[in-house]
Amino acid sequence: MEIYGFHLMPYMNMPEDFNDKYDSAWVTYSNSNFDPKYGHELYNLYLDELEFCERMGFDGIGVNEHHQTAYGLMPSPNVMAATLARRTTKVKIAILGNAISLRDHPQRVAEEVAMLDVITGGRIISGFVRGIGAEYYSFRLDPTKSKERFFEAHDIIIQAWTQPGPTSYHGKHYHFTHINSWPVPYQKPHPPIWCPSQGSRDTIHFAAERRYPYLQTFSSIPSVKKSFDLYREAAEEFGYTAPAEQLGWSVLIYCAETDARALEEAEEHAAYFFSKHLVMPTDFLFPPGYLPAETHQKTVQSKAGLGTPGAFQFKDLIDRGMLIAGSPDSVRDQLIELNRTLGFGKLNINMHFGNMPHHRTMKNIELLGKHVLPALRAL
Repeated sequence: MEIYGFHLMPYMNMPEDFNDKYDSAWVTYSNSNFDPKYGHELYNLYLDELEFCERMGFDGIGVNEHHQTAYGLMPSPNVMAATLARRTTKVKIAILGNAISLRDHPQRVAEEVAMLDVITGGRIISGFVRGIGAEYYSFRLDPTKSKERFFEAHDIIIQAWTQPGPTSYHGKHYHFTHINSWPVPYQKPHPPIWCPSQGSRDTIHFAAERRYPYLQTFSSIPSVKKSFDLYREAAEEFGYTAPAEQLGWSVLIYCAETDARALEEAEEHAAYFFSKHLVMPTDFLFPPGYLPAETHQKTVQSKAGLGTPGAFQFKDLIDRGMLIAGSPDSVRDQLIELNRTLGFGKLNINMHFGNMPHHRTMKNIELLGKHVLPALRAL
C-alpha cells in the first residue's frame, strides 16, 4: 500500500462567535478576517509538517486547490508543490488536485505541472478535479458546464503533454490553435493522474475508463465501499479487473499515546473542522445544475449535514468511519480491517484538521510513521 500525508492548510484563527455572525466560511466570509502575519506563521508550520512526512517514511505528500475560503489557504496548489519540490528529495508530491474546470487556459496547468515534474525528476502526481460548488460562485462560472469543461480541459492537458507541438484543439468550450507546451513532463507519457471525488458516478466512470486511480474523500465507510464497487464494475465493463492501487481512500486520522487521549484531543479539532471550516449554505455546496438531475437527490441525501454547524457529532464521525482516532496499535488494526473490507491500495491521510496545533500534528505524523505505516506497507 502507498501512504500519503495530506494537508488542507486551513486558517485557524476564526472568531469564537463565527457561527453566530456568519453562515459560510466560503465565498462570503470576508478576507478582512485574514491576518497576513498569522498567515505567514501558518504557511511555514504547515510546510514543516509536510516535509516531516518524508522523514517519517510516507510515500508522498499532498496538497489541493480551494478558493476564497478559510477552509484551505491554497488557491494555487502548484505554488505549494513548488515550495516542496526543493525541500524534499524522495517523496512523491500529489497535487489533489488542480481544479481544471475553473481555468480559462488549461495549457497553464499543463505547463506548470510539467515544470514541477522536471524540477523534481518525476515525483509529481497530477490530480484533476472540477472544484466544489462554492467555487462556481467565486468565479461566476456556470456549474451546468463544469463537467464538459473538465473533460475538455483534461484532453487539452494530455494533448499538451503527449503530442509533439504545435497542435490545435477545438471543442465546445475551448479553442486553441497553438498547443505547444515547453517544458514537457519528465515522466512518460505523463505524470500519474488521480481523480479525487466524493462519489460522482461520472468521475468514477471517467477514472475507471482511463485506469486513473480514484480517490474517495469525506465519506462514510458504506459510501466509500459503494464508490469502490462502482469503480470495479466499471473497470470490468472496460475489460479489466481493477487492482487495489487504482483505489484510494482519503480520511482524517489522529494518533496519540492512548485511545482515550487520541479521542479526547481529536474531538475539539474535528468539531472546528466540521462546524467552522466546512460551513456553507447547501446551495453553495450543490449549486443548481452542478449535479446531474438524475443523481441530485441521492447525492444531497448522502451528504446530508455537510456544511451545517453541529450536524456531525464526534461519535457519529467515528462510528461512520469518517475519522479514525486511537493509539497507534488501535489505528493500525482499524486500517488493516478496513483494508480487508474496502480493498484500497492508496491511503491519503488528513493528518491535520480543524484547529489542530503544530505539536499535535507533528506527534500524529511521528506516531503514524513509526508505528502504523510499516504494518500497512505490507498490505
